[in-house]
Amino acid sequence: MNKHFCRIMTAKGKICFSVFLTAAIFLFAFQQVLYAQELTWEDCVKEAAVNHPGLISAEETVKQYRESEKIVFSGMLPKVDSSLDAGTSKTQDSYSYGLSGTQLLFDGLKTPEKFNAALENTRAAKFQFNYTSASVRLALRRAFVNLLKAQEALKLSGEIYEIRRGNLELITLRYESGIEHRGAFLTALANLARAELEISQNRRALEVARLSLLKEIGAGGYREISVKGGLDLLEPLEEKPDFEKLAEGHPSLRRLSSLSNAAAFNVKAAQGDFLPQLSASAGANKSGSRWPPRTEQWNAGLTLSLPVFEGGARAAEVSKARAAWNQARADERGGRDAVVLALQEAWAALQDAREAVGVEQKFLEAVEERSRIAESQYSLGLIDYDNWTIIEDNLVQEKKSFLDARENALLKEAEWQEAKGVTLEYAYQ
Repeated sequence: MNKHFCRIMTAKGKICFSVFLTAAIFLFAFQQVLYAQELTWEDCVKEAAVNHPGLISAEETVKQYRESEKIVFSGMLPKVDSSLDAGTSKTQDSYSYGLSGTQLLFDGLKTPEKFNAALENTRAAKFQFNYTSASVRLALRRAFVNLLKAQEALKLSGEIYEIRRGNLELITLRYESGIEHRGAFLTALANLARAELEISQNRRALEVARLSLLKEIGAGGYREISVKGGLDLLEPLEEKPDFEKLAEGHPSLRRLSSLSNAAAFNVKAAQGDFLPQLSASAGANKSGSRWPPRTEQWNAGLTLSLPVFEGGARAAEVSKARAAWNQARADERGGRDAVVLALQEAWAALQDAREAVGVEQKFLEAVEERSRIAESQYSLGLIDYDNWTIIEDNLVQEKKSFLDARENALLKEAEWQEAKGVTLEYAYQ
């Protein structure tokens, strides 16, 4: 009898210590959340739009292509050079200064076509920026949802702990009274230990999720943050959209279209090499043996040139440009098919996830009701431990499944938005 009493007291001591330890863990965890900087989804979007390295890199690429436009356009503007010479010889000194200029009049439209190609390349870079922005938004949304779920999972682990603790208290009373067997009591202790383990695991997962979100917003360092929001979808339920129409506005497809246009202009530019080139030139200078020189000279003229034979280089350039154009058109056609397929897959996955949330919610409501009934029945001895613990395990599992289903729906929504090409704010239009 004394040994039995000692075992019971030892078990009670373990329970009390477990309760104290878990309470301390929760207090520490929620103090961290309490004093952390709370960010909404809009806060994260604004910070990432300014600080994310991927967006900064894509924006600098756009700037490079804009400068390339200016470089090509300069070929259509006058070129003016100045000169100043001073020299001496055994017989006399010589001085001269002047200005000379040239203006391209016609080069087979080669330079204008190259400029048009440069404009299309800049447009392609802008669409690439938008595509990068959509990809960054997807990664940011995933990180935000993961941290939101980690916070909810920590709270849920507390609820599960309370369920397991209540179960243990009830079983302990029945075990002390000799109504329940030792296996049930040990199983309840193990379930409580598992609940404590999940609390610790969820705390560590919370830290990882926090670091992931900081990375995606481009924070450049660690700080205590938490996120504010619910695990509810941002978009209402919609009818099946026109995927072909949606694909037309996707930044990746518009980028491929601009690249195809640029390749077409490059073909025309290459064909311009077969036409003559006409340019005008003029100049004026003064020269003499004393400074300042006083003898004036000027000149003006037109230059017409036409390459006759270059070993087939011009024909090869045209053939190369045409092959690049054919490749760009094939890429555009393949890209269109890929975008349409991605839209269909993402939309179907989102609908599946939406329906799964509804189903899991019904299961959770049913299991919660069964749990309330079963607990009363078990305390009155109307059902045995094996049946009751199955119902309690189902309750715990269904709470987790419902949380997972809500998280999955949010992630599928983010993937659907990325498939549509939804970007962060401040994207190029």
